[in-house]
Amino acid sequence: MTSSIFLTMAGRTSDKFRLSCIDNNGFKRTLLKMLILDNGTKNTNIEAGRTTAAEYLVDQGVPNSNADKSLLRFFAINALELSAPASPVLLECNAPAVPSGWLQLSGHPKSIAPMANGIVRKRISGPNDTELLAYRQLMVDSHAVKVVPKFLGVHQLAADHFIELHNLLHGFVEPNVMDIKMGFRTFTESEVSNTALREDLYRKMIAVDPNAPTEDEHRQQAITKLRYMQFRENMSSTQERGFRIEALKMRGCTPVTDLKTIKTTQQIQRTIGDFVNGKKSVAKDITKRLRQMRTLIEKSEFFAHHQVIGSSVFIVYDDHQVGVWLIDFAKALPLPKGTRVTHRARWQMGNSEEGLLYGFDELIRTMEAVQQGVHGRQSSRTNGV
Repeated sequence: MTSSIFLTMAGRTSDKFRLSCIDNNGFKRTLLKMLILDNGTKNTNIEAGRTTAAEYLVDQGVPNSNADKSLLRFFAINALELSAPASPVLLECNAPAVPSGWLQLSGHPKSIAPMANGIVRKRISGPNDTELLAYRQLMVDSHAVKVVPKFLGVHQLAADHFIELHNLLHGFVEPNVMDIKMGFRTFTESEVSNTALREDLYRKMIAVDPNAPTEDEHRQQAITKLRYMQFRENMSSTQERGFRIEALKMRGCTPVTDLKTIKTTQQIQRTIGDFVNGKKSVAKDITKRLRQMRTLIEKSEFFAHHQVIGSSVFIVYDDHQVGVWLIDFAKALPLPKGTRVTHRARWQMGNSEEGLLYGFDELIRTMEAVQQGVHGRQSSRTNGV
C-alpha cells in the first residue's frame, strides 16, 4: 500500500513531499530503472507496458506536469543516495557492511558511517578538531552529558581521524526521524567578517530571488558574504524562530531533505504535526524531553562558555520509544575572554549570540501547539465530529 503525507506550502501541495512517501518495494526497484528510462526512449524489456519514467510516475499518482525530467532525475538520484548514505569506503576495506536501518538525514554523505554494536564514526580534521574538543568537554559536564550523544573515543585510520559516538538509531525499529537546525545563524562570525563585495554571491542571490537585492546592490552587482548568508537564513524560519526543519523521514518513506523554505507558523506546525502522525503520546514525550534539555543547557558550564552554532535537535521515535538529542558541534566555539551570552539575545557582529535557547523556546511552543492540535483532533473523532 502506498502511504502519503501532504504538506501544503504557499497554497499548493508539495509533490516532492508526496512522492517521497511512494515507497513500496516495487517503486524502490523501479527507481533504478527510472534513470535508464529518463531519456524517454522505449525499452519494453525493462518495464512491461511502460515506455518512459514519466509514465511510471503518472501511474503512481504524481500529477502529469509535462513530465518534468529534471525533477524526475532529482527524485531518483536523491532516493538512491539516501538508501545507503554512508559509504563503507570511509572506513577502508575492513569496514563492516552498512547495518540495516541506518539513516543519515543531513551532512556530507561520506562524513559519517555506522559501525557494529551501536557505534557511528564521524570524520574530523585531526586531534585538535573543534568537535572533538567539544565532546571531550561535554562528557565531563554533568548537565550537558544528558543532552548529547555519548562520546566513545577517537579512531585513526592512516591519516584520517574519526570520533566514535553512540548511534542514536540503535535500538529503534523502523523509526521516524527529524533533524531541526537550531539558532538564529548557522555561520560563525569569522566566516562573514570579510566586507569585500562579491559578484559571485550577488549572482547566487538573484538566481534565487531577482528582487532580493537593494537598488545599491543591483547597481554594484555585488554583495558581502554576510549579506548573502543572512539572505539565505531568512528564506527559512531560522532568523525569526531560531530553528528550522532541516530534514525528516517517515516510516516507509524516503527521506525529505529540502524543507528549508518551510517558514510560516502554519507550515511548521503542519510539518511537525504530520511527523508525529496523530500520536498524542509522541508529541507529549518530545515536548517533555525538549523542556528537560532546555533546563540542562541553562545549567551547563559548557554552554555558558561556548557559542553553539549549527547544532541540531535530532528526534527519533518508533512504536515503543522516543529519543531527542542535541547533535553536531563542529562550530561549538569557546567564547572570547570576558564575553557572556544568554543564547536568547539577537545576534550582532561581535556579541557571539547564536539564539540556541531562543530556538528551544520557540520549538517547545510549537510542539505544545502541535500537541494541542493532536488532542483536539482525537477529541473530535471521539465525539463523532
